[in-house]
Amino acid sequence: MNDFVLKVNNLTKTYHGINALRDVSITLEAGKIYGLIGQNGAGKTTLMRLIAGLSFPTEGSITLFGHTGEKALQSERKRLGALIEYPGLNPNMTTRENLKLHRIMRGIPNEEVESELLKLVGLGETGKKKARNFSLGMKQRLGIAIALLGNPELLILDEPINGLDPVGVVEIRNLLKNLCEERQMTILISSHNLPELYQTGTDYIIIHKGEIRQTLTLEALEENCKHHILISCDQPEKLTSVLEMELNSSNFKVLPDRSVKLYDYLNEKEKVAKAIFDNGIVVTNFSVEGDTLEDYFISVIGGGNHV
Repeated sequence: MNDFVLKVNNLTKTYHGINALRDVSITLEAGKIYGLIGQNGAGKTTLMRLIAGLSFPTEGSITLFGHTGEKALQSERKRLGALIEYPGLNPNMTTRENLKLHRIMRGIPNEEVESELLKLVGLGETGKKKARNFSLGMKQRLGIAIALLGNPELLILDEPINGLDPVGVVEIRNLLKNLCEERQMTILISSHNLPELYQTGTDYIIIHKGEIRQTLTLEALEENCKHHILISCDQPEKLTSVLEMELNSSNFKVLPDRSVKLYDYLNEKEKVAKAIFDNGIVVTNFSVEGDTLEDYFISVIGGGNHV
């Protein structure tokens, strides 16, 4: 089995001489939920459209389930489900009629999947209500049901919780987690709701002005956002000894630049400072650090000028 569902290499998309994407390279592994984080115009939807075959790259390559080249990609995209921008709904049809239309278009024979999917996304009791009278949240739910036709191995969702009430947000979050865990479905999801992505994703891709700024796991994100005392000094080896022997702490991390993140004593900073001073260590930085998800995102894309 190929562990890599998708590989994108040096992908560039140019519109009228302007790069919507520039040298984008990412890899998606099976059975993970990837949160695609970026501002409006960052390139999130463009990237999703290229992966789904709704647009074509100016440069670069896409490898899907181990296959590349347009003919092979066209075949492999049958294993992909997508909700990008807006669900393609017929306004004069009910939920079931819309889902049936897409099922037939996809060549999926079993009718019973319609009831299963509508129940799965919370639309099992909508009756004869036409799509033109749907709330935005109902349209999003139906769009997700359509994307799940054929039980895809890769699911691409562009702002899927847009328009949902708080209960609906939790329901869709739980649905996505269950699909990932129970069916080993790989999910690429974009959202402006950063706290929600934090509760949903296993991995994160930060994109800004058409370029990938950072890819990281949930664990790495939590590590970067975790509050700590950041200490830089002239004797880092002696510092770690003081932390262990005098302050009885092993809850610290030495960074590549030899500075130290101390996760203990956040409310007893004076005790740490005194122990360092008493041992003749010269401190060049001693500060409390740690971000919210939003703070961290802003720091990655280049600071407060982008707010």
